[in-house]
Amino acid sequence: MNLAEQSVFELRQAILDALGKAVADGKLPAEPIPEFKIEVPADRTHGDYAANVAMVSARAFRMAPRAIAEIIVENLDLDSTMAQSAEIAGAGFINFRLAPRFYAGILADIQAKGDAYGRSDFGAGKKVDVEFVSANPTGPMHIGNARGGALGDSLASVLDAAGFEVCREFYINDAGNQINKFGLSLETRYLQLYDDSIEMPEDAYHGQDIIDHAKAFAQLHGDKYVSADPDERKAALVAYALPLNIEGLERDLKKYRIEYDVWFKESTIHADGGTKKIVDLLTEKGHTYEAEGAIWFKGTDFGTEDFVLMRSNGIPTYVVPDIAYHYNKLVTRGFDMAIDVLGADHHGYVPRLKAALQALDVDPARLHVVLMQMVRLVQGGETIKLSKRSGKAITLVTLLEEVPIDAARFFFNLREPNTHCEFDLDLAVEQSSENPVYYVQYAHARICSILKNLAAEGITAKTLTTSQMECLTDPAEMELIRHLGSLPDQIVEAAKAYDPSKITRYAMELATLFHKFYNACRVKGNDQALTDARLALCVCVKQTLNNVLSLLKIDAPETM
Repeated sequence: MNLAEQSVFELRQAILDALGKAVADGKLPAEPIPEFKIEVPADRTHGDYAANVAMVSARAFRMAPRAIAEIIVENLDLDSTMAQSAEIAGAGFINFRLAPRFYAGILADIQAKGDAYGRSDFGAGKKVDVEFVSANPTGPMHIGNARGGALGDSLASVLDAAGFEVCREFYINDAGNQINKFGLSLETRYLQLYDDSIEMPEDAYHGQDIIDHAKAFAQLHGDKYVSADPDERKAALVAYALPLNIEGLERDLKKYRIEYDVWFKESTIHADGGTKKIVDLLTEKGHTYEAEGAIWFKGTDFGTEDFVLMRSNGIPTYVVPDIAYHYNKLVTRGFDMAIDVLGADHHGYVPRLKAALQALDVDPARLHVVLMQMVRLVQGGETIKLSKRSGKAITLVTLLEEVPIDAARFFFNLREPNTHCEFDLDLAVEQSSENPVYYVQYAHARICSILKNLAAEGITAKTLTTSQMECLTDPAEMELIRHLGSLPDQIVEAAKAYDPSKITRYAMELATLFHKFYNACRVKGNDQALTDARLALCVCVKQTLNNVLSLLKIDAPETM
């Protein structure tokens, strides 16, 4: 339980004690107390917390809310809480103001926990598999993959900080139609090296990478495969090019600061009979039927439409290996939850997958899908699709040639996943307060500069006791500390919502509140005790900024 949770728990108990005393004294009737809320008010000038207990109890007590509130306040004992006062507002809300020891306690907590500040045991060690990017290995990663990478990786970090046991996973689609098309494309480019009259199929992959692979393959094997059996030729080309593409994906993602725990190949599902097993299981449970030679899933029994599992030619549809893959995660490997970060175009696919899992006696609520909207690149106020340097569509690699990695990861997490992302390339490289990542990093660098300059004068930060920090009572100080204290809850809320943008927004607000504090409160003053406390506050902000940026895998520079 963090300090904020503890303060709410103590206030709730104090209110219940006050109600009990009022009932014992005959001032309130002995009626069950309805569930009430203690929340942070929208307008913080009203206090730190507001309780609606009098409002929700009006019917039970058959009294006006304000009269109930007056009785509660009369009987309140705040000595066992972190609040210093309670007052009635409006029709009967009870507002509480926290004592300086609460604010000092937050700083003491940060000092004690250091790099671990913000972490909690909310997830109780549940095993979570986060699968993200999973780009088609037949070509380079696009801008959507760039957003998915920053989003998925940061979400995994948030879940880890919230107390889950997290596995980062990349699903390699190394089987099916895409690989068949990859093989056909490579084969055509290879044969064209020896016969330029051969035409490239319109629906093949036309990228330069296919040409480069074909040429490199020819340098190794010459014309050996020109007269070979077509299936043998395509298999050899794929066996050569696909591992190189996968190595490239891993290399480029590492550059993007993403490292996976598991690279799972779709081909392993086919190799161990996983697709057939899934169809057989669904059939045994009575959830399939045959029509026109194909095997269908009874989707209508689970709230979706019927769909084909196995075609009449005996080849499974694309959804079968996906069902098998998720069954593998949730049953075979025993993850408590599986989280997929997918493009918004997968919206219609999710109900099918969940329906199949339910039919397999797997709780579909254990699968969470984060649907991510598209990215719009903007430069000079106009939408762009090509890189100025290469003249080609901007990929993850070319993006990172245009903008810093810190900016890319921060910008892609500025908005909720289900909202469209406008990525301003000009803003991403701008060194000003208009650039949000620069603004946050500057706050960290500014604190480092303060500490360095004061150290040069012989003034160094100390680890202070709670009582030594109770002198921090300026409104700018209290507002800043309140925000510091909310980090553990913010991380939990981000984990619940599968939304790391809550963390980027937290970081931006923390930077804003620090700059506001710095402008309102002189760190070095004539009062040594206050100077020490403000210096300790600066260190706590620095630590918290570092912790938050670490979650996003963004640097916290000491100079800028």
